[in-house]
Amino acid sequence: MKIIERHRYNKNEIIGSRVLEFEPWEFNENNMGLVLGLIKRNLTIDLLSHKKLLYPQDKGKVQYYGHCYHATQALCFLMDTDELVGYSGEDYRGEKHWWAQYRDRIYDPTAEQYYTVDRLPPHDRGKKTNWYGWKGRPQQVTLDLMVRVLGVRLKKDSIKG
Repeated sequence: MKIIERHRYNKNEIIGSRVLEFEPWEFNENNMGLVLGLIKRNLTIDLLSHKKLLYPQDKGKVQYYGHCYHATQALCFLMDTDELVGYSGEDYRGEKHWWAQYRDRIYDPTAEQYYTVDRLPPHDRGKKTNWYGWKGRPQQVTLDLMVRVLGVRLKKDSIKG
């Protein structure tokens, strides 16, 4: 069982939490392919409703645009490993793109957003990058995506406080 928590704070005091408890996937190539497919299938435009995008005109037009961060963060949390890490690099428009890596192996749930406009993702310019947010907490949209992907593997989605 794996637990992911997103706390709300008042200064340094935790005043509430959202907690997901679930059965993660074993980290292997077959499961990575399965989970990447599940993530892609669940990336919908409503997940971008609170996101500020550099190119809002591409939302809904360029497949997977705007989803790289929460898709990558979800992928890393959904797998039963701590060796899968977030990477980012600046793309051809100066925007940060995110993907996951295990050693030299790249897992990019939203790479197609580049191929569909005849560009390459910026994997060659990437570096290991810490998650955004205070104390690296998961974004709400990441948790929402995880709930969609997990299905029966989700044991509990609770809010405290």
